[in-house]
Amino acid sequence: MITTANVSNVASNIVATIGETPLVRLDKLFPDSHASFYGKLEAANPSGSLKDRTSIFIVKKALEEGRINRGDTIIESSSGNMALGLAQACIHYGLKLIVVVDPNLNAHTEKLLKTYGARLEYVKTPAKKGGFLAARLNRVQELLQAIPNSFWTNQYGNPNNPLAHHKTIDEIMRDLGGAVDYLFVSTSTCGTLMGYADYIKEHNLGTKVIAVDALGSVLFGGKAAPRLIPGHGAGVQSQFVDTDKFEGHVKVSDLDCIEGCWSLLKKEGILCGGSTGGVIAAIDRYIKYIPNSSNCVFLLADRGERYLDTIYNPDWVLSNFPESEPMLKTSIGW
Repeated sequence: MITTANVSNVASNIVATIGETPLVRLDKLFPDSHASFYGKLEAANPSGSLKDRTSIFIVKKALEEGRINRGDTIIESSSGNMALGLAQACIHYGLKLIVVVDPNLNAHTEKLLKTYGARLEYVKTPAKKGGFLAARLNRVQELLQAIPNSFWTNQYGNPNNPLAHHKTIDEIMRDLGGAVDYLFVSTSTCGTLMGYADYIKEHNLGTKVIAVDALGSVLFGGKAAPRLIPGHGAGVQSQFVDTDKFEGHVKVSDLDCIEGCWSLLKKEGILCGGSTGGVIAAIDRYIKYIPNSSNCVFLLADRGERYLDTIYNPDWVLSNFPESEPMLKTSIGW
């Protein structure tokens, strides 16, 4: 008997699987709260993070507009996830990729990028103003001048960055019937944050957006300081931020991020990266302001396997945060 395959649910290629990620109810994370919490599983994207959406959207728009062509070179500064998303997109579209990185790039991500075939440019000295991010951006400009047919995707200022995330918030609103009271968003370029905030304002929704920033980041004021957890915070101001469009912000430390990651793992069985842990710590701090029966959503932004040598390694944690030793015997279960 000959059967015909049903191809209606078969993705045409790997980038076609980006998006439509699951929304997961998280009942164990904040058991004393009378609010409901949901995680948008962006780690389910094919290269493992929400930056798959940003990468593919920016690259597709640049191709459609004739700003790049097959065989050209994409250049970007990244601490990891944007680079991985771009590496996947560049293979699909026949582009070359150069990623400017600094010492905070974790070893697992470095191996992944090399496996994808990306060329890595290492910046080892922070700029006097703006730290490693400013130094990386300076190197991007040098490479653009030196390499013919090169294009900077510019996740820090490209308006297609926030636009890429309108689809994400649309999915969230659809899955919860529009009943989203609070949306907690980790910040770095602030493209995701402002994509959500713009969408909410455009659709006249009542959702309150809370930004989560790193201590030592300058996104919402304060002095720049060294940070060990990559993927959130920034040493230079964002080109996207409009504080009138969201409720406020909460700052978290590196150790807060680590504790949040372990809490998510031990309570919900979900392994995520540092920015997600920071959001969990921020919610724990903000939760007293959340009314009963509220629906709260945050992003499970990327996969935790990339942080097994750092965040999920008790020896690394103790070495870098000796004050964490009393936590080893807590319910988090380090």
